[in-house]
Amino acid sequence: MVVLATKCYVDGDARDRALDSLGSLLANDLGELDVEYELGLREDDFPSVTVTGPDAAVARNLLREAYGEITPHLTPEETYVGTLESWDDDGFVLDAGRPVRIPADEIGLGPGTPEQIRTRFGLVQHLPLRFVCLADGDGETPPTGRLADDERDRLYEWTRREGRLNVNSATRAEVRATLNRAGHAQDIVTVERLGLLEQSVVCREGTDPPGLLASVGEYLPAELLAVVP
Repeated sequence: MVVLATKCYVDGDARDRALDSLGSLLANDLGELDVEYELGLREDDFPSVTVTGPDAAVARNLLREAYGEITPHLTPEETYVGTLESWDDDGFVLDAGRPVRIPADEIGLGPGTPEQIRTRFGLVQHLPLRFVCLADGDGETPPTGRLADDERDRLYEWTRREGRLNVNSATRAEVRATLNRAGHAQDIVTVERLGLLEQSVVCREGTDPPGLLASVGEYLPAELLAVVP
């Protein structure tokens, strides 16, 4: 079984649509392998995928690579994926099956408070982020880590190129449909999937991300953060 490092935290019909979307992604990821799989959802909102068949080991590795994996233990200096749960003056807290503290001086994304950094880089809540474990904790204190170098590079790249609008609580198809309904299909290049319910709208040159946020915000019951290059 692989527990995917992306959360399904919406309820009702939205949850059904999100799981249907994930089922389609799994079918696309694993469709050419000789496996059977079953999708479940843990109480902490992380999806689990049980895989059987001749290609099961290949399938599990593919899922780990594509989504990251929630594991019961963290090994110092190893890289994992956690979702952005909260933030305060002391840093970020990621959910990697249990809280992992990223101290402010281990974020590595330039000056500013954690809140200012989060806003500048468009880090919507629940966004999956890669981190390197520094210490596994001792039961009383949570594990600590730092953002992985390739994660920092990815986020810096967002601020160097075209503008973006990052969104949570919606599938990629829902974000695309909203942009079409709001008349902004021609203003974007694509919608990148960052997690199951976290998307990044890549703006076309000349499109103002804050303006796009103001225009589509009324259509999306979600957190939206603009990334301005």
